[in-house]
Amino acid sequence: MKISVIIPVYNAEHYVSRAVESALQFEEVYEVVMVEDQSPDNALQVCRELAEKYSRVKLYQHPDKGNHGAGASRNLGMEKAEGDFISFLDADDYYLPNRFDAEKELFKNNKVDGVYGAIGVHYYSEKAKEQYYKVFGDRLTTVYKKQQPRDLFPGLLNMRGTFGLFSLDALTVRKSSLDSMEHLFKTHLRLHQDTEFLFRLSYYLNLYPGIIDAAVSVRGVHENNRITKVESKQIKPASTRVVLWAEVNRWAENEKTLPPEIRLHIKRVYRSFVIANAPFLKKWGMITKYLVTDYPSMRSGLYNINFRKHLL
Repeated sequence: MKISVIIPVYNAEHYVSRAVESALQFEEVYEVVMVEDQSPDNALQVCRELAEKYSRVKLYQHPDKGNHGAGASRNLGMEKAEGDFISFLDADDYYLPNRFDAEKELFKNNKVDGVYGAIGVHYYSEKAKEQYYKVFGDRLTTVYKKQQPRDLFPGLLNMRGTFGLFSLDALTVRKSSLDSMEHLFKTHLRLHQDTEFLFRLSYYLNLYPGIIDAAVSVRGVHENNRITKVESKQIKPASTRVVLWAEVNRWAENEKTLPPEIRLHIKRVYRSFVIANAPFLKKWGMITKYLVTDYPSMRSGLYNINFRKHLL
């Protein structure tokens, strides 16, 4: 295997060295491709030092040296990648020693387009743990049981009850399989572009579960994570999800191969977030959200937890 690990770098001078070195521990990693995205801190200098120190580390910036977001940075990294397989890693996260154990076996089958696993949590400070433990706890981010590829897409859309999800940090994809994707990361999405990408990826490609009962990568939680601020509601999550589901709905309307029931489900979810985000509806909007989308799913554990949480 020749794996290219793509790391978008923004405001991560204190973390990116650990991320890079965690990827370099594997002989299967052919290269680590860092894309520095006009960080406001000293991350660019740290990246330069890493590229000078390690022959497998390559550093790029956008042609205009500007800030274009994580999606555009990952796209550029994939464009530059020379490996046969693509893996992703955020600059403040890191891989564990078992990261590619399942991949080495599963990719022997040419029908396998991608493999996903589970990620754990690491708090970089006591302050971060105090602030965000209620959001992440010590739980794995994972699909809860092994699924067939055909069941992954509807499951991630919450059409299968309590299902779970996986993260980019635990995904490895055959590079040639990405040729069938008309678009990679949607660059106009500043948040949740990874979720939108994973939805489409799970529809078009055969993604198989690897290690899902133990972490293969670790999410680093600190005070400055943008996605951490969203999940903890420092940034209003409903408004960002309206943008996400508007994009998913736009894709669904144009993807003629989608079954009608899935297209309808996506439209309902999108409308529910629009309703939930309407300021004059508030809690009634959240109630309507669950009634409009999939009433039977309210009985599932995940939906019940979220339903009660939003009504508090």
